[in-house]
Amino acid sequence: MTVKEAIPACAERAHDTREDTPEVRDKGTGGARDPGAHASPATAGATVAAGRAAQELGLRRNEFELAVHLGLVAVTEMPGGGRPRVREREVARLRERPGHPDGLVERVRTVGTAEGAALLGIVPARFTRLARAGCFSPVTFYLNRYRAVVWLYLADELASFAVREPALLAGRMPQEMRTRLEAGGDRRARNWRAQRIERMLRRNEDPWARAAVEASALDSAHLAEVVEDPYERAYLVRVRPEPVFGRPGSLPAREAMGELMLADDPDEILWRRISLTLSLEQARDERPAPRPGDDPGAGTPATPRLAPTAFPKAAVKRTPEPTWDPASEPASEPAWKAASEPTRDPVPEPAPEPPPAPASTVVPVPAPAYAPQPTASPPLSPAMETPSGARAPSRKRLLARLGWRRRKDG
Repeated sequence: MTVKEAIPACAERAHDTREDTPEVRDKGTGGARDPGAHASPATAGATVAAGRAAQELGLRRNEFELAVHLGLVAVTEMPGGGRPRVREREVARLRERPGHPDGLVERVRTVGTAEGAALLGIVPARFTRLARAGCFSPVTFYLNRYRAVVWLYLADELASFAVREPALLAGRMPQEMRTRLEAGGDRRARNWRAQRIERMLRRNEDPWARAAVEASALDSAHLAEVVEDPYERAYLVRVRPEPVFGRPGSLPAREAMGELMLADDPDEILWRRISLTLSLEQARDERPAPRPGDDPGAGTPATPRLAPTAFPKAAVKRTPEPTWDPASEPASEPAWKAASEPTRDPVPEPAPEPPPAPASTVVPVPAPAYAPQPTASPPLSPAMETPSGARAPSRKRLLARLGWRRRKDG
């Protein structure tokens, strides 16, 4: 089909394309969700696999996936996960449309640069310049044998562009467009990202999932600046929706997809940051992001380890140092204890005290609570003075302190 054959058909449709039609908004996944989504086959009607639905509609597998991505075919998400299925009444509805199957096949037909230029009646170089200027957007891509990105365009969209902008197919391009192209501008990846994000936003109603779609266009550095909470960033990664039929199978294609999904222009990055900020405000108003321990099955939330504040000061003061029974003490008391405490006669108690707590229970008590205050040491000799005026640590004080701790631990 050439552009002369496509123009009358586009004029009759009045630019009624893809997700902008009321039918798609009501029944397709490009707009509102399928009313039978997440419903069992017994209640939503019989369903068929995606491969069988593609055969009945006369589409190849990649054409069927593109039709689902554009919202031309409604799919049903089965409970418990798994690949999406298509209801039989949806297949019957598409088969009953006038012009089936050529009409649906033509709406998902994609062309490359050479075939697109022939469709528009221009040379491939002018087609590439128009695509780089953003006159029409690619819908998908593939990697050639050199792992270079090859953009594909909808033939239906190219025909609509020919009807809408016939002056750009011939003659001199506008000065603004020429200046942008001479500066190295290329809006193909940006337009592809914008359309992909817009379609995924239409398929998701959850505010956190919509925020995750906006966050998918920002790298980790920009995402950390917009979303400072690490738990929110982790939640955005967890709820980020995937394409209906998953990511590309090959590793190079997945890597290329990851690179193309990131915004690279400063104005685009600013726009995505603003969009993500607004989406986060709506998501936070709906519900907060889960924290560790919020899940009932995950156990109790972790508490901060604040050992000194876990015990009241009064309780620490009520714990005297000589808590052991005198019968368990050695016959000769240490010299430091005899010098610091006077000798007291044993006083009979009315009731026996409970057995003393083992030494392991005293360990959690903070050391500063019962550690004795260091006494003033004798002045150091001039030989122990440092050049800066600070006193060097005394070996005798250090040994005495270690000896006290050793006796204390014993």
